[in-house]
Amino acid sequence: MAQDHDHGHDPAHHRDAVAGAPAHQHAHGHGHTHGHTHVDFAEMLPLLVREAELFSPAYTEVALWLREQRPEPGLVVDAGSGPGVVSCLLAETFPGARVVAVDGAEPLLAEARSRAERLGVADRFSTVEAELQDGIGDVEYPADLIWASRSLHHVGDQRAALAGFVRGLAPGGILALLEGGLPTRFLPRDIGIGRPGLQARVDAVHDEWFTRMREDLPGAVSETEDWPALLTAVGLRHVATRTFLVDLPAPLSDEAARAFVVASLARRRDGLAEGLTPEDVTTLDRLLDPDDKASVHHRTDTFVLTAMTVHVGVKPEQPSAGPAPE
Repeated sequence: MAQDHDHGHDPAHHRDAVAGAPAHQHAHGHGHTHGHTHVDFAEMLPLLVREAELFSPAYTEVALWLREQRPEPGLVVDAGSGPGVVSCLLAETFPGARVVAVDGAEPLLAEARSRAERLGVADRFSTVEAELQDGIGDVEYPADLIWASRSLHHVGDQRAALAGFVRGLAPGGILALLEGGLPTRFLPRDIGIGRPGLQARVDAVHDEWFTRMREDLPGAVSETEDWPALLTAVGLRHVATRTFLVDLPAPLSDEAARAFVVASLARRRDGLAEGLTPEDVTTLDRLLDPDDKASVHHRTDTFVLTAMTVHVGVKPEQPSAGPAPE
């Protein structure tokens, strides 16, 4: 369940991590659709898992909300599963369901299978290697619930990919799409070093990067990010939206949370430096220097705050009627 929450990117998205976006922000939906085939998954795996686990309380809230709408699904598909942290959480939330993790990166699927084994859900857990522009791949039968977390925006034609998801749903099945939300915040506006408003400026540079990333995708189609309207356009009904808060207040006592902040800022600094002013790059360097008392390694005002927005729609039990015969 992992985009930068600025564009709905989440704790599982390895591709944007390469380009400087926090991995949790683009955490699922990984095929290699826009050229990041050089990703070192052995290096990225611990980071992806740590970030997804940090956000697991929010994902648990999401899963419980989905269970209210579809209490006993037979098949749950995590489309863009990454290392399977959320896939396994779904398996625990739906103990009667078979869960399939779908991703374009086999090393991440291998980690998902290992995690399922460790958590005791491997007997009803499997993986499929597939790119999301092709739907949910070779899944044995239609899904009752498809979860797609910040993966859709890595597909050039998002509407076509949504239509593919819908084809993979059983009648009455639910598609849950995590896209959108709010940018993640770690620091106050004025941090006492550099020019105030650092994170807002970094987010603006990231937004420009994200636009270019979308434009460069194979088969890219410009689409207004009105996700409820898109779900309706591909034939889903009873569309609903809910936002879930991640709020880890300052001072951060959880070392995993502080490590997440460090890793997120480091990716932004490395991936977006060319678009930032020299002053902002210098400020980021100070924030990342463990020997600097003003760094996020030591600051008491560091926090993690973001919002993840989930959109759901239901596939009609009966196909809509066509035009009346003449």
